[in-house]
Amino acid sequence: MSNQVAPTNNRLLAALPRKDREQLLAHCEQIDLVFAEELYLAGDIIPYVYFPTGSFVSLMAPLNSGENLEMGLIGNEGMFGISLMLGVDVAPFHAMVQGAGPALRITATSFLRELEQSPALQLKLKHYLYVSMSQLAQRAVCTRFHLVKERLARWLLMAQDRVQSDSFHATHTLMAHLLGVRRVGITKAANSLQKQKLINYQRGDITILDRVGLEDASCGCYRINNETYERILG
Repeated sequence: MSNQVAPTNNRLLAALPRKDREQLLAHCEQIDLVFAEELYLAGDIIPYVYFPTGSFVSLMAPLNSGENLEMGLIGNEGMFGISLMLGVDVAPFHAMVQGAGPALRITATSFLRELEQSPALQLKLKHYLYVSMSQLAQRAVCTRFHLVKERLARWLLMAQDRVQSDSFHATHTLMAHLLGVRRVGITKAANSLQKQKLINYQRGDITILDRVGLEDASCGCYRINNETYERILG
């Protein structure tokens, strides 16, 4: 952990005017997020706001069965702790690291102080909140209507975007929990993608072999989410 902050790879922060960005970064610290680390549980008080720069985190809604359903995947395109700008300091989702790597962290108190002093930051995060709401609604449609194979392809594309690498780690069991389906469904879908030579999968290690083909195999939600982000924030 270091208090000396380098130029950020986070797209939200990079889009701020230089003065506002540097003022916020002055109160951030660089940390390394660890795979499977729980940043907070649903209902917890939010102590920190995180801006991933080379990691990604799943936001999951707890179910009565004790399992969790993924509602969002946050990487260098976004942040988590956004509910603070609404005056709510309670986490709505369970936040768990799915892709280890660096991130910037700022205390909730410092974040709110900087938010109050920066109209540019307020506007950017209002836009981000809109995008998050739109993507949450799209995720509900995807979960209800699209096939497991399409949803898995979408998740793999999103993970690749956020880890910024063709290779990453995710087990069948983990992806089944995140997508809210049986493990056998993920195994069948992953085998199909592998037979099409779109991915290579061995003991949880995934390599994207054909991104264009994987986009064709994905449902349209991946494209819609990206278009929404670019239209509002790009």
